[in-house]
Amino acid sequence: MTAPLLVFGWGNASRGDDALGPLFIERLRARLAPGELARIDFLDDYQLQVEHALDLVGRERVLFVDASLNCAAPFETTPVQAQRDRTFTTHAMSPAALLQVYVELQASAPPPCTLLAIRGERFELGEPPGAAALRNLDAALDWAQRWLR
Repeated sequence: MTAPLLVFGWGNASRGDDALGPLFIERLRARLAPGELARIDFLDDYQLQVEHALDLVGRERVLFVDASLNCAAPFETTPVQAQRDRTFTTHAMSPAALLQVYVELQASAPPPCTLLAIRGERFELGEPPGAAALRNLDAALDWAQRWLR
């Protein structure tokens, strides 16, 4: 059975603050009560790929979560609209390109989607997430718990 909500975090746990997406998934699961968990599917990966369009089928809402060098601290949220962009045919897709794939496969509008970009600063290979990024992660988790309700 498909849960109505999907939370999808991506990033590379070996590259410092790039781990924020997968860490978000891990820590959000630990924060939620069993009743809340029953309404949510969680997905984490290294990057968005065309196959992930199928993970959106049957959802009421989707939250995409990624680390960002370009957003304001501690995080930013933006609605995501389907759009063909330069990542449309690559293995590392944007959320907008992924939604465009959904539209083309399903011949219908995707579920409402939000991108939660968490501010990161250190993305070096072999580094752990930095203290500032972990504080930003905590703020994003607080926001997400309200979004899920």
